[in-house]
This record gives sequence, C-alpha cells and structure tokens, in this order.
Amino acid sequence: MRASRPAVHPVEAPPPAPVAAAQAQAQGEGDGVAHPRGVRMKDPPGAPGTPAGLGLRLAQFFFAAAALAVMASTNDFPSVSAFSYLVAAAILQCLWSLSLAFVDIYALLVKRSLRNARAVCIFTVGDGITGTLTLGAACASAGITVLIGNDLNICAENHCASFETATAMAFISWFALAPSCILNFWSMASR
Repeated sequence: MRASRPAVHPVEAPPPAPVAAAQAQAQGEGDGVAHPRGVRMKDPPGAPGTPAGLGLRLAQFFFAAAALAVMASTNDFPSVSAFSYLVAAAILQCLWSLSLAFVDIYALLVKRSLRNARAVCIFTVGDGITGTLTLGAACASAGITVLIGNDLNICAENHCASFETATAMAFISWFALAPSCILNFWSMASR
C-alpha cells in the first residue's frame, strides 16, 4: 500500500522588526526594508552639529574678527572703498559664523543632528552668500594693497602691513568657510 506522506514544513517565527532590519542591512538588503525611525547615517566631519563643524565655524569667526580688528586699527581704511567693503564683509562673516557656532554648540549639547532639510538649505545659502562676499572683499583688498605697495610705491604713507595682514586674514577666513559651504551643499544635494 502506498500512502502519501504529509507535506508539512516547520515554519520559524519572524524576528522582531529592529532585528530584521539590522539583519537585512548586514546582508545588503536595505532597499526594501523599513528602517527604524530616527536612525540615520553618521554626519560627515565638518557638517553642522559636529565637533569639526564647530571648529570650522570658530576658525571662520576668529579670522574674520582678526581681519576686522586689523583693518579697523588703521585710520585711513575708509578712504578706500575696497577696504570698507572688507570691513563690512568681515562684520557679516563674524555675525554669521558666531551665530552658527552657537547653533552647533546647542546641537552638540543636546546630541541632535542638524540634517533638517530647511536648516541645511539655510546654512548652504548663508555660507554661499557670506563666502562670496568675503572672497570678493579679500580679492578687492588684495588688488588695492598690491596697487599701493608695488605700483604706486606709497607704502611709507600708508599702513601697508596692516592692509596685507587684514587681507590675508580675510582669505584664511574664506578658506575655513569653503569646506562648510561644500559640505552643506553636498548634504543638501544628497537628499
């Protein structure tokens, strides 16, 4: 007599959702699995809300403040519009960098990520505007400084060393701003 055998297969209970998501990520199946809410990729160094981002903001503030202080220490900077432009751009850079440094400090203290789409957009636009103004002011001041020092040879009558120092500090402030702007733009574009 031929009797058929039952086709019963044992079934395992599915693992809990966070464990299943972790297993799927480990196996490379991250596309179709819902990730637990609030879990994100680590922020890249230098992004807003990270210690490196805070360091960049403080460097931007320090060098812009140094450019402002050196340029303001001379009594004849208002006579040249490029130097006045550098002072205005340095003031704006100081205010922007200091306010974002406070935001970074707050984010670090409460352990929050600043990857909100609106916040990243505001940071990117603000960095782009202040970076463009600071670079333009530094280039204009460098041109006038070269004109005064090399072409007209009237450094004895002016504060050429102070002008050169303030211009160099503005360029360094822009070099500290460039990574912040690039990282913010990258973060905004990767959404």
